[in-house]
Amino acid sequence: MSYREQKKFLEELRKQEFRMSPKDGDVFKMFVKRDKDEEEFDTVSFAKLKELYDKYITNRPKPTAEELFRKFTGNK
Repeated sequence: MSYREQKKFLEELRKQEFRMSPKDGDVFKMFVKRDKDEEEFDTVSFAKLKELYDKYITNRPKPTAEELFRKFTGNK
């Protein structure tokens, strides 16, 4: 749990705020207000932020150039 990770999670979640449920949106807004006060989150708050991050941010594996080439040429 570091301030840098906290900033990263908040920036990524800001891009997904429109997808959040009203309850999650309220929790996220609370985190943003606390961040504006430059407050470092405690372990419980950081765990909730990480939970939101895991729920709304999906890390899909990026296809390699070889896979893309096969896809566009039709070769399997």
